[in-house]
Amino acid sequence: MPPNTQSLALIEIGNLTPALLVADKCAKAAGVHLLGIESTDGPEQCIKLVGSTADVTYAAEAGAELARLMGSTAMVSVLAAPLAVVSALANSKPVFSPLLGLFDYRTPLENSMRTNDAIGLLETQGLVAALHATDDMLKSSNVTLVGKEKIGAAYVTIIIRGDIAAVQTAIDTGKQTVQRLGGKLILADVIPRPHAELAALLPG
Repeated sequence: MPPNTQSLALIEIGNLTPALLVADKCAKAAGVHLLGIESTDGPEQCIKLVGSTADVTYAAEAGAELARLMGSTAMVSVLAAPLAVVSALANSKPVFSPLLGLFDYRTPLENSMRTNDAIGLLETQGLVAALHATDDMLKSSNVTLVGKEKIGAAYVTIIIRGDIAAVQTAIDTGKQTVQRLGGKLILADVIPRPHAELAALLPG
């Protein structure tokens, strides 16, 4: 739980893939700590940062700008020295969602991803194109599947890792597969050097 001498920034992003990219950008800002990313039980994802008011405001606004450049939505709110009960509510324990088959709050994992790997993200609306693209991505280059994330409304994000060149090749292949199948591509991108706090939210 963040101490109430620190401020809490909340950034709500329209989908998971842009939220992960925004979280990485925010975590790389000086004086900011990434608590986690909470699902709204829909496409929107809430990134939570703590730090001084100036630091979290700067990081959150920069993250929101990145989200909008990617075509996503972004809403920012900064709570200056929130009450302890609000801090506890904002950083509560993850709850398992039987509907989605995952926890509603991504917090640091013990067996998390290595930070020297690049991360590839491919988000679609619909499962068929996502699974076909995953098969093609894994066959196209030396990458490892991190996982498949669902956030509701048929949005599926496939996460891969490996060296930057291999991940870029795989993501390019995945995009081509989705487009060839006539699937709905939401976003596909690569994080070359993920921040350790973002990598800690993803399984190894």
